[in-house]
Amino acid sequence: MHTILTDSTEDAARLLNSGEVVAFPTETVYGLGACICHPEAIRKIFQAKGRPGDNPLIVHIYSVEQLYDVASDINEGAEKLIARFFPGPLTLVLKKNPAVPDCVTAGLDTVGVRCPSHPVAREFLRLACGPVAAPSANISGLPSSTSWQAVFNDLDGRIACILKGEKSTIGLESTIVDCSGPLPVLLRAGAITFEALQEVLPKITLNNACTSKESAPKSPGLKYLHYAPKASIVLCNPLEPIAVEKDSAYIGISSPPEGVTLAKQCLNPEEYGRELFSFFRRCDSEGIRVIYCELPSATGLGRAIRDRLTRAAGKN
Repeated sequence: MHTILTDSTEDAARLLNSGEVVAFPTETVYGLGACICHPEAIRKIFQAKGRPGDNPLIVHIYSVEQLYDVASDINEGAEKLIARFFPGPLTLVLKKNPAVPDCVTAGLDTVGVRCPSHPVAREFLRLACGPVAAPSANISGLPSSTSWQAVFNDLDGRIACILKGEKSTIGLESTIVDCSGPLPVLLRAGAITFEALQEVLPKITLNNACTSKESAPKSPGLKYLHYAPKASIVLCNPLEPIAVEKDSAYIGISSPPEGVTLAKQCLNPEEYGRELFSFFRRCDSEGIRVIYCELPSATGLGRAIRDRLTRAAGKN
């Protein structure tokens, strides 16, 4: 199958509405979408990515009015987060509407819902025949795609279309908050920080979800190896001496060690998050064997970056 590249939201939505899988840009990372009204298209997502069937998908909506097409029992805490952060890089786990196919939710009675703020994504979703299920547009386990070129490198010939856009401005997947229980729980850190969530919901807690191999996770990114390049990941603390190996690279906020083949020194956590996955992919393309990754502070956006780094290194 030939993968179509297009700048047209109309053309991309036409393919989506006919039951095809379409990659599209968002402010976080590129998504790989299929309408939830086409269960066979949902299965194509899992096939294209090589994604385990017990890893649930996030449903993307154009407007808050679509929420009840996907979810039910939206409690006061969820309503407060919606009012503050929708549209934006936030996914809420809610009790699902029975109309949502089980293949979207991995058989769970909950569903993750997000309303992106990216203008191209919003127009694409507006033209869709209904809410769109979409994980990250990459081969499962590899770094998420933050550009259409990265999507093409992973999925050319596996999907019908790539809707081209600019590079993702955040570069890390959405924050996920479980609002399906009595107390809200941060399941996955992202650009909307734990501290920002606490300002709205002071009783929110950090992830206590079961992530064992035997249990179905409530959200993506909790159970399997994620975000990993081909190179080995070595986590290091700021100012920690590094015995540099051959064909190695470094990414972080502090100055890089001498002797690395490739380095990316970021100005702040925002740049670190935005550049992380594209740097991993560049390292793979240039034959890097080891990547030294500086661990940022475990607060603010640093919490999300540390999460991605530890999972990429197989430490979580």
